[in-house]
Amino acid sequence: MRPDPASPALGRKFWALYALGAAAFLPAVAFRYVGEEAIFPLASLEMWFYGERIRQVLFGGNLQHNPLFNWIIIGACQVVGWEHVLAVARTVTIGATVSSGLVLAWMVRRISGDAVFAAFSAVVYLLLADPVLYRGWLSYVDPLFGFLTFSSVALLWVACHERRVALLGAAVAALTAAFLAKAFTAYVFYGMAVLVLAWKRECRRFLLSPASLAVHAAGAIALAFWLGALPATQGQGPRMFKEIMDKLAPEGAGAYLAKLVAYPLETLVKLAPASLLAGYYLYRSRARLAAMPGTFHIVVPLAVLSYLPYWLAPQSHTRYLVPIYPLAALVFAHLIWNARPGSIAVTLRWFYGLLALKLVLFIGVYPYYQEVYRGENYETAARMILERTAKHPLYTTNVSASGLNVKAYIDIKRLPHQPLAFPPAQWNSGFVIAYEPDPKVGTVAERYRLGGNDLYLLCRGDACQTARR
Repeated sequence: MRPDPASPALGRKFWALYALGAAAFLPAVAFRYVGEEAIFPLASLEMWFYGERIRQVLFGGNLQHNPLFNWIIIGACQVVGWEHVLAVARTVTIGATVSSGLVLAWMVRRISGDAVFAAFSAVVYLLLADPVLYRGWLSYVDPLFGFLTFSSVALLWVACHERRVALLGAAVAALTAAFLAKAFTAYVFYGMAVLVLAWKRECRRFLLSPASLAVHAAGAIALAFWLGALPATQGQGPRMFKEIMDKLAPEGAGAYLAKLVAYPLETLVKLAPASLLAGYYLYRSRARLAAMPGTFHIVVPLAVLSYLPYWLAPQSHTRYLVPIYPLAALVFAHLIWNARPGSIAVTLRWFYGLLALKLVLFIGVYPYYQEVYRGENYETAARMILERTAKHPLYTTNVSASGLNVKAYIDIKRLPHQPLAFPPAQWNSGFVIAYEPDPKVGTVAERYRLGGNDLYLLCRGDACQTARR
């Protein structure tokens, strides 16, 4: 890379901007539930309530999903209280998102030796719209899974670069943690990294050394122990494998072709504006690609190979790409950096613009939306349901996003009583939260408007005589 006499000052500026971008996530901690966000807070509460240490449970049933995210939520809520469970889950996801950028900078610094470019890479990561505006703060497992999976790849790369077995051990530990957070697919990303790095003779020799093979064997043993030796995880392996295979089943030639076209376009939009800036500077300076540093010629095939399975699979979602967002940011950072000096100023203007947009959305638009349309009414409905059903059995059959969010508020308000569950096979009197009216279940006692859909409270037996409050 070309030396830059202003590098120290520029590096400090980049880190100040990264800190500012990270702080801009904080308003999201106070948002109400969005979509199906309640799944992990609810499952964590039920695991804690029923004393489940390994099985991830919801409505008392085994989801057969891995519990690392739940463990973190449970541990934190034991300290701050279950009434803050959504804020805890959001804090974990935001922390994972911000930490991914820090790991990216660490990796670039160790491999390239350029501290300023490392800081710039982190800033470019905060120019990816999907994690910055949406995916990076929602209380789903994807940011945590992405952070751990990318960390395993980053540690692997640096371990190969520095021939350090200790870092390789940390890579396998992060890989195992990524699996415990979500699924087998962590091994796909890691395997792609091994494949790309192994093309370099010195990396291949290191990866095939006895110490490396022993470290990876230990990781394989840990995986086998989790799936085969723990009674609580029985059936989990086949379930995850079936889930992967189901995504390889095409829905038809037309739908598959449409997906092949739409998926990269959707990816491009979700990684904007960094993707658009990089594309523009690639067009402007493509003749200089051969002069790019070695990291560029490794990260490009690594990002492409990691992307291909999700692009080519008949059924996939762009949220599955979260583990390679930092790799994409590094590719974009190289293309923008290679077009200096004007490209840096332009990139920073886009950063300020995206940050301003984010603050408008987070401080003004989204809180207003949740207050008047969908969000606050979840808690209001929960309070009204508890008042209406006081001293009577209360169940739920509503597993929609709205039903889950209302249940989340009810379960917290009902503590130390049992979380809401499905009604038993035989019951004579009580209430049921339902998605739609069902005379076989009960009579409509109340209807609550939640955004664009309704939630129904059905009653049966003597409970129907309860006066409305």
